[in-house]
Amino acid sequence: MKRFVMMTAVAVVAAAATTLAGPTKPLTLNWGQHLNARACDASGPPVINVMVKVRNDADSGEAGNYWAFDDYNKQIQVFPQADGTYCAIVRSTGGKFDAQAGQTSPGGGNTLSGKDDGTFEGGYVGIIDGSLLANPAWRTHGNVGTVDYACDLEGNCPGVVSWLGQYFVGGYSFEYQWWGWIYHAGKNGTWVNSIDGNAGDIK
Repeated sequence: MKRFVMMTAVAVVAAAATTLAGPTKPLTLNWGQHLNARACDASGPPVINVMVKVRNDADSGEAGNYWAFDDYNKQIQVFPQADGTYCAIVRSTGGKFDAQAGQTSPGGGNTLSGKDDGTFEGGYVGIIDGSLLANPAWRTHGNVGTVDYACDLEGNCPGVVSWLGQYFVGGYSFEYQWWGWIYHAGKNGTWVNSIDGNAGDIK
């Protein structure tokens, strides 16, 4: 899906076998099961708990092309862990995608008409090994405003901001533990993009 941490919400396509619902059942993704504090070995409350509005993010699909522009709310929570690392839970909510006419669909099986718009939600969990900035560029709690990525269909996003860079000293590492998003386009289908497997398509 989504542009990740400086991979930047951009779909990361999993090669793993799907564990999602079978073809005769509606596609679902229980992302809430993964995106909660129980995913972390938290040693205290979140040291970062903010919301940022993202606009005009380019979204990629299984064929590797960019197929839609996304607007969504990104909630970022970062918990200290007992071993000195940090656990990040990043949720994408209120997401809306604007499918682009003539582009290959996210599941790779169709050509989009441009009227295939819809909504999405999901997010990711990751472990950060690094040090927090003494004076972060963004506030650590509350709303940090709107970031317009200003992407194009080539995946160029001159306005993108790495949230990690706002809070961590350079040289940190980041490792994904789980990620996934589900896209709904009504009669035009559903697409799931997850570390557990991809399924469905928008058409």
